[in-house]
Amino acid sequence: MENLHAYLDPILWGTFSHFAISLCTALLILFGGWWLSKLIGRWLSRMMSRQAKLDATLTPILCDISVWGIRILAVVGALSRLGIETASIIAVLGAAGLAIGLALQGTLQNIAAGIMLLALRPFRVDDYIEGGGGQVAGTVEEVGLFMTRLAKPDGICEYVPNSALWSNSVRNYTRNPTRRLDLETEVSLHDDITGAIEALKALASSEPLVLPDPAPMAMVMRFDDSVAVLNLRVWAKTEHFWEMRWKLAQQVRTTLKDARCTLPVRMRELHIVHDATQDAGNTPTRHGGEALAQR
Repeated sequence: MENLHAYLDPILWGTFSHFAISLCTALLILFGGWWLSKLIGRWLSRMMSRQAKLDATLTPILCDISVWGIRILAVVGALSRLGIETASIIAVLGAAGLAIGLALQGTLQNIAAGIMLLALRPFRVDDYIEGGGGQVAGTVEEVGLFMTRLAKPDGICEYVPNSALWSNSVRNYTRNPTRRLDLETEVSLHDDITGAIEALKALASSEPLVLPDPAPMAMVMRFDDSVAVLNLRVWAKTEHFWEMRWKLAQQVRTTLKDARCTLPVRMRELHIVHDATQDAGNTPTRHGGEALAQR
C-alpha cells in the first residue's frame, strides 16, 4: 500500500500541476483577449473618427464586430488550452447558437435589420428622420447592431430597435438638398386678393434664403367662412429651411397689412325659420293634453 501511494502521489501531483497551469494560462488568454478587444475597439473608434472619408454610420458597428471577434477567439483559445477539441467547441457553439437563435428571435431580427440599414443606407448619422410608423422622430446619432440612437428636438435621447425602423417606412427630412415650404395665411373676401398675392410674391423674392429656382409661388388655396386662404410656396436649402420659415412667418402679416389687407374675422350666418303652421297645429294638442291632465 505504501508503495502504491508513493507511486500515485507523483502522478496526481503532476496531473494537478498540469491542470493548474492550463487553467491559469486559459484565464490569462481570456482576460488578455478581453483587454485587447477593448484596446483595439478604442483605437479603431479614434482612428475612424479622424478619417474624413469614412462614413460615421459604419464606425460603431465595425468597432463592435472587431471587439466581439477578438473575444470569441479568446474564448476558443482558452477552451483549447484546457484540452477541449476545436471540433467540440464548434459543435457546442453551433448548438448554443441554434438555441439562442430560437430564444432571441427578436434580437436576431434587430441584428439583421441593422445590417440591412447599414447596407442600403436609408439614413445616415446627423439625418433627421421619422419612422416606426410615425411613432419616433429625431436626429440619428448612432446605428448599432441592435438599436439606433436618436436625439429628439427637445434634447431627449431615444433608443429605437432596428427592426422597428426596417419594418416600417422611414421619412428622411435631410437627405435631399432642398425642401419646399407651404405657408398658409388668410385674408378677408372684401380685400384685394390679387394685391395680396403680389405682395406675398414680393416678400418671397426679397428673402435671400428663398431659392430663385423653383420660382416662388402664391395662390388661393380655398375659401372658408368669409375668408380666402392664401398659400405661399417657396423652396430653400435643407439646412436653411427652419430659419427661412420663421422669418417668413414673422413678416407675412406685416406684408399683408402694408397691402391694405385686414385681419379676417370668420363669420357665419345663422338663419332661423319660424314655422307658424306647426305651432298652430301643436296648440290644440297641448291644450287637449292639459285638459286631460286636469281631469
